[in-house]
Amino acid sequence: MGTCPLMRFAVSLFVFAIGAILLFGVTATPSGVNIAAIGVILMLVGLAGLAIGHWLYVARRRTDVIYRPDGQTWIEPNAPPHEPTDDL
Repeated sequence: MGTCPLMRFAVSLFVFAIGAILLFGVTATPSGVNIAAIGVILMLVGLAGLAIGHWLYVARRRTDVIYRPDGQTWIEPNAPPHEPTDDL
């Protein structure tokens, strides 16, 4: 997941906005092309992108990086329990 979550939402909103403009704002009727249908399709794609982006954001795995005093680095949740040492 190398992209920023905000970028997913921004692109989805942009696609949705373009679809809304085509559906509600364009009154031209070229022959052979249904502008309203293209607008509806783009709005649905934008909504699907928002839903998928939200799911990816919520379902991402949360890990913690733990730097131990003995110099080892562990990534939770797979880190073994830390055993106390007698450094007194």
